Amino acid sequence: MIMERTGTVLDLSPRGAYLAMTLRAPWAATGFRPGQFVALAVGGPHTSMVLRRCFSVYAADAAAGTVEFVFAVAGKGTAWLAGLRPGDTVDVVGPLGRPFPVPDEPGEQVLVGGGYGSAPMFALADALRAVGSTPHLVLGAATADRLFAGGDSGGGGRGTGEDAPGRFASVTVTTDDGTVGVRGVVTDPLPDLLDRTGARDVYACGPMGMLAACTAVAAAHGARAHTAVEESMACGVGVCMTCVLPVVGDDGITRMTRSCTEGPVFDGTRVRWADVGTVPADTLGAGVH
Repeated sequence: MIMERTGTVLDLSPRGAYLAMTLRAPWAATGFRPGQFVALAVGGPHTSMVLRRCFSVYAADAAAGTVEFVFAVAGKGTAWLAGLRPGDTVDVVGPLGRPFPVPDEPGEQVLVGGGYGSAPMFALADALRAVGSTPHLVLGAATADRLFAGGDSGGGGRGTGEDAPGRFASVTVTTDDGTVGVRGVVTDPLPDLLDRTGARDVYACGPMGMLAACTAVAAAHGARAHTAVEESMACGVGVCMTCVLPVVGDDGITRMTRSCTEGPVFDGTRVRWADVGTVPADTLGAGVH
């Protein structure tokens, strides 16, 4: 059940180029499934910043009533969040969105994260392992400090804690500059990994270009691509229509689809990646004035 209430900041810690915030928000932790997100009001009760900020959940503990998410300071809203301290309160709505699908039968899966887009992959790995599956992880970022591999980085490292090795059968790291792992992008090692594992499911979260590339590689190897899009969401509940993108339905018709309610996880082959940010001429209703 989606609920809006006041959450309490329990911890705010640096993770490389990012920050990880833990909130006491039992309503958001209860019923959470990997791939879902929370929407936070920013700026305090008298702010002019009326739009919420949405973040994928990295970890949720229903017993403790906590949720944790990872973010980067990119504007006034996230800067305000970065200034909060333990004991401060924030308005939280969640859990929101459609989660990653978990196969009924065990198998091998490849999970791909770009930057802090890797954050939801850790809860997903737990869900996959719970049904007997074997997850493999591919991490990518422009530079070493923009990698996020879970765990506590000790206040200034890359955020490459012990979570990844403990949760995944294999971990492959790429950086654009080659400072950590393999020089290149996440799709470079993906074909070989799919061949070696025989995985038929690819789960990806990160920039739109990365998701489009992962979808193409997965399709070429006969695998399904489950993509969590990074579209700007202002309300999180499907009202404002700021997060729409062109998605092809089962009937073959393109519709401007809300990422927050119909997503954020989509079948990658249904998203018209090249047209994201536009309204294609053949979209349902595009010719209606």
